Amino acid sequence: MKVWIKYVIGTILGIIAAFILPLNIPAVDSAVAFLSEFAIRFGRYALIPLIFFGTAMSLFNLRGKKHILKTSVWTLGTIVGSTLILVILGLLTILIVQLPRIPITGEKISEVPTINVKEMIFSIFPLSSFDSLNGGMYLLPIFFLAAFLGGVCASDTNDSKPVLTLIESAMKICQTMSAFFVEWLSVGMIAISAYWVMQARTIFEVSTFVPLFFMLLVDFVIVAGIIYPLILRLLCKDLRPYHVLYASICSIITAFFSGDSNLSLLTNQRHTKESLGFHDETNYFSLPLFSIFARGGTALVTSVCFVTILRSYSSLGFTFFDVIWIFAVSFIISFALGGFPQGGTFVALTVICSIYGRGFEAGYLLLRPATPILCSFAAAFDVLSAITGSYIVAVKTKKFDKIELKHYI
Repeated sequence: MKVWIKYVIGTILGIIAAFILPLNIPAVDSAVAFLSEFAIRFGRYALIPLIFFGTAMSLFNLRGKKHILKTSVWTLGTIVGSTLILVILGLLTILIVQLPRIPITGEKISEVPTINVKEMIFSIFPLSSFDSLNGGMYLLPIFFLAAFLGGVCASDTNDSKPVLTLIESAMKICQTMSAFFVEWLSVGMIAISAYWVMQARTIFEVSTFVPLFFMLLVDFVIVAGIIYPLILRLLCKDLRPYHVLYASICSIITAFFSGDSNLSLLTNQRHTKESLGFHDETNYFSLPLFSIFARGGTALVTSVCFVTILRSYSSLGFTFFDVIWIFAVSFIISFALGGFPQGGTFVALTVICSIYGRGFEAGYLLLRPATPILCSFAAAFDVLSAITGSYIVAVKTKKFDKIELKHYI
């Protein structure tokens, strides 16, 4: 049975379980929340060693073949391009469509999450390089350490042969281990999707946010069904662009119901390798960078939410300067969300409200009840951007093998 079918079955069982289980019973809610968190932690368990050894080996190969510059340019260019496209789409749809105003809440500001850029930079260079391997939230320190190790090995291949043998062997073992975790995570999707539905039911009981969710759903359909396939057709001369969407089904399901970009990275890496035929150089170099920095989906949702907040507080229109400001800030903030694999949308929204000021510092409170679903849409956009962007890089750098659709996992 194909992996994506297992995930669909697990998700359906979770949705059914959520409707069977009684609502608003603390013991039941606590048990489902525990199982959901356990499943997410289980899925993340194999990610860090896989990223570390895979990235180290990829950088060694890229430097040895003198392909680092070309791969980096295509990766960074595609990250920026996809983010631009998504932010523009989000602003166009929310400016064209007048959503109903969100009722003003009397809730007061509590603890506000912030983005500590200084701390994020210091985490890349901790006091000990081994500290980079601690924790599994911010992947850039691990990626940087692995890239440095692979690059150093490429500078002296003779002395580094024993180390390279160890790294390559460890990478293959981690790939086998990650395949095991990806398979069994389909069972964990029962708890993850059940917990998501239990949260969503309380949100949908109040129809206030339904038009906003519907707009995001339409945007996702436009991106997945029209914009990205058209880009693949034009850039990659691909006559079957929808096969990338087909290979993304499992990762989109995982991202949407977990809202976790790190968890979906694990499923993405298996599908890009075994379905789309990515070489390790793309799978462990470009794809992690997309997961860390390509948060255009989060930027799209953030810009849509912020405009909704402004309209809810005031019936005044927007000037051209306001639109450019929202676009620029949403775009820039998205690149600093690598340390927030979960809840990045809410963090970005609080930051943009704080920067905007003018009495809107607490505006994010209007949409706080809808945060789980907003983060789900953002994660789905982001994981689709990651796999589509990585495919473009793989094609342009000729680092993939064509696999027939019937052999996709």
